[in-house]
This record gives sequence, structure tokens and C-alpha cells, in this order.
Amino acid sequence: MPEFTWLPANRATPEDVEAVLGAGGARRCRCQGLKIEGWIWRDSTQEERDAALVAQTACGTEGPTSGLIGYVDGDPAGWVAVEPRENYPRIWSRKQPWMRMDPELEGVWSVTCFVVAKGHRGTGLTYELAAATVEHAREQGARVLEGYPMEPAPDKLVIWDEASVGLLPVFLEAGFEVYASPTLRRRVVRRTP
Repeated sequence: MPEFTWLPANRATPEDVEAVLGAGGARRCRCQGLKIEGWIWRDSTQEERDAALVAQTACGTEGPTSGLIGYVDGDPAGWVAVEPRENYPRIWSRKQPWMRMDPELEGVWSVTCFVVAKGHRGTGLTYELAAATVEHAREQGARVLEGYPMEPAPDKLVIWDEASVGLLPVFLEAGFEVYASPTLRRRVVRRTP
């Protein structure tokens, strides 16, 4: 049975972060989809997104940091973005009201993105990463942990872009509960860390 461990990204190396985010779908977005105001591809360059990720992960510092790196048998294998909700400007600038529920609620942390490196996909790693967000948020003093997963229709193929926010069963397994169902497939989930 493979051993899963995790570190806040500021305690990981830049090479570990790059090993996970440098390949596949996250190679271009660099986990900036909710971090940059406006439309990410129109309003930022690849160099700006790369630099923003480096600054936000704060590898080798005391932090704060923008996510966690998951390891399988010591190898960097996954990423999950988790940090205070106020660090995501696009949550507040989007027109969808479900993206800004309870704006006065303090201590809300958001889980916004999962990335699993090739070779580790389909192994249940996102479940481990979701559970790690709960432990991390608790350690950091979060009062509420919130996610925005998709619940695809049964037997429907899920594309990477949809799964990047997480799938509902992953969050339910980590103890989250459905707080709202704003669209046919989108859920807002919450739990106390």
C-alpha cells in the first residue's frame, strides 16, 4: 500500500511544486483561475502566472502559502489549493451569487483546485488531498472550510477542467456537507475543520 504524506507548499521545494503543476492542465493556469481579476488568459501573461504561483506558494519560507503538495512514497504526486477565501478575488468579482455566499462570515477557507500528476491519476489521491485540507485548515485556525465541486450526472464523462475543482464524492468522504446546489451540477460544500 503506497504511503501518502503532505506538506504545506511553503515547506515543499519549488521542484516538488513544479513536478506536479508543471505538467498537464495546470501547466498554463498555474492555479491562478480565481486569483487574478478579470479573464485569466486575456488579462495575464504566462510569465505573470508563473511568478504569481512562486510568490503564493512561498516555498522555503515561513509562509503563508496557497496550497498543499501531496506525496506518494515520497514522490510529489498532487496539489490542492486551500487558503483564506479572501485571497481569491474572482470569487468576489464573479456574477454568480453562489461564489460569494455569506460574505460577512469570517474565517472561511476555500478549497479551489486539485491537480494529480500523471501516473497517480485514478488512485484516489484526490480523496487524500481533500482530507489533508481539513487538517491543514484546522492547524491554521480556519473556522469554515468551503469547496465548489461538481456533481456530474451518472455515467457522464468528466473532463479535467470540471474535475479540477473537485468532485462531490471526494468532499463528502472528507466530511463536507452540501450547503447549496446553485446549478444542475455545481455544489457548494462546507465543513468545520
